[in-house]
Amino acid sequence: MTRRLIEIESLADFDAHISKTQRLNGWFVQSVDLTERSGALLKVDPRGAVFLGCLFEPAAETHLRRSGALLFPRLPELPFDPYRTRPYDAAELYGSGGYAVSPDAAVYAWAHGRPIRSLTAELGATLHDHAITDALDDATSDLDPRTIVGLMGGHAVPRGDQTYRAAAELGASLTAAGRTVLTGGGPGAMEAANLGAYLSPWPGSLDDALMIMTPPLHYWPSVDAWAQSAFRVRARWPITSAGRSVSIPTWFYGHEPTNVFATTIAKYFSNALRENTLIHRCGGGVVYLPGMAGTVQEIFQAVTENFYAADASLVTPLILIDREYWTEVYPAWPLLQRLGEGRPMGELIFCVDDVKEAIDLLTAEV
Repeated sequence: MTRRLIEIESLADFDAHISKTQRLNGWFVQSVDLTERSGALLKVDPRGAVFLGCLFEPAAETHLRRSGALLFPRLPELPFDPYRTRPYDAAELYGSGGYAVSPDAAVYAWAHGRPIRSLTAELGATLHDHAITDALDDATSDLDPRTIVGLMGGHAVPRGDQTYRAAAELGASLTAAGRTVLTGGGPGAMEAANLGAYLSPWPGSLDDALMIMTPPLHYWPSVDAWAQSAFRVRARWPITSAGRSVSIPTWFYGHEPTNVFATTIAKYFSNALRENTLIHRCGGGVVYLPGMAGTVQEIFQAVTENFYAADASLVTPLILIDREYWTEVYPAWPLLQRLGEGRPMGELIFCVDDVKEAIDLLTAEV
């Protein structure tokens, strides 16, 4: 018999469940302050329960340990919660001051300055990424994976550029068609796709948004100016009414700031885990706008899985936009065609010039 798993992520969750049971087998309790619940904890059998970064009164903690519960300690020296129960929002990452003193910058500095082979540091980062995956699962549990579409492209695409506009229009059209856009969460084409999804409830707003956001065209002269102009867009078109989208950035590339337009942000330490998560979440297909090494890596990471797929039902549609770019500048398309010969993936890879053609391919009946 498989034991029932119960995730407890708040004091309200705890109170709602504790009155209905005498045994905590299968409970996973994350980052909850239980110092005022000693009486309830002392009355139950905690064998098989796992407590991640929770707070207890000493008597309750002793009872839990001696009675068979597993307690993961809080790690207060870290600039992040390794047991967090929800994805990020851009307002949380950027904070209320300049970017140099933001929570995002503090975590990036920690990630690239942590001692090599520090058990606490490595454990903290690993626990965090596990918690983020769990939080992303919860945040997208209502979505059919076949409706999640990945939009990949270069981080250096400037705001207002033709490719930027194409990505924004694609994001808006897909969202309006009932798809959920997923990006790598950075600037450039990724920001554009999340922006388009964000603005989808307000048709015709893109030009006004770009006027608010430009200048600057890029993030590197000033992350503060780049982010503040984007937050002005969020102030004019509030996130409470915005189109839904997901981004999956990483502190591995923390010098590239996270864009502010995704409504769900799952930020990872491990870039390998992040890249794998990106590809696996896109059951509705992946679109590749012009980009360089990172985008090419994402193309062939997806292609490898498609190449070895046993049948067409396991193949994710892949669409490259800008035929000249993908045949002449970075000639990925000829290689994709060759890899697809005689395999199920050969029928589900495309190279197009027109964004509308990509939209039509992606919004066919699920």
